[in-house]
Amino acid sequence: MPRYQRLEGESGQDQVPKLYLEALGGLWDEDRARIDALAAKSVREAGARRDIIREGDKPRGAMLVLEGWGCCYKQLPDGRRQIVDFLIPGDLSDADIHLLEEMDHSIAAITPMRYAQLGAAELEALKAESPRIAEALGRHALAVASIQREWTTNVGQRCAYERIAHLICETFFRLRAVGLTRGQHCDFPLTQIDIADATGLTPVHVNRMLRELREDGLASVQLRSLVIRDLDRLTKACMFSPNYLHLDRDRRQRDAA
Repeated sequence: MPRYQRLEGESGQDQVPKLYLEALGGLWDEDRARIDALAAKSVREAGARRDIIREGDKPRGAMLVLEGWGCCYKQLPDGRRQIVDFLIPGDLSDADIHLLEEMDHSIAAITPMRYAQLGAAELEALKAESPRIAEALGRHALAVASIQREWTTNVGQRCAYERIAHLICETFFRLRAVGLTRGQHCDFPLTQIDIADATGLTPVHVNRMLRELREDGLASVQLRSLVIRDLDRLTKACMFSPNYLHLDRDRRQRDAA
């Protein structure tokens, strides 16, 4: 049985947060304004731990996350689940999903979510209006593929300690790129089951590794928040490099400074 209940969203108005598209570089203020105007037409909501769309459903368009966290996952007939991506505010999911006849994965809300549903024709119109948006969407697709390659490497080659440390690093850098960190702190609403389903571990093993990371003075996860204790040592411990995220180089240099 699915872990989540289905929920159809309601329309509304909202302002899009900082976008991962922007963090990749190349967008102008007028491009952001176009995206904001489009997103405001189709704001929907989903309750925590509920499916937004399921594998086998007919695609309904790309999803632009406005608020809250979600995930993309695959589920086996016996109920076992593999999370293949986490969605945070500013993320764009499945920009080209309209090319498929049916969903090949499910998307669910982890926390209460608000998102904009963008249709294929609307996205094509955006790309026609702005070559910069068209280029940014292409760059975004390459970045998403790069992240998936890293997740495969994570599960296939890194030990449990490294897998969780790497996931923490990636999440922190992604959140920082869209302005959702406070120094070395950020929200982190993932449960140990969520982390286990993303890293191919058991919740018990995740609990043990989180305790070791805390005892080693690298990072602590508690009360739905993440605190990075020593980012340099943490990245070295799991051989993490943010290059695969393809964030704007000028932004990376400013962050380092």
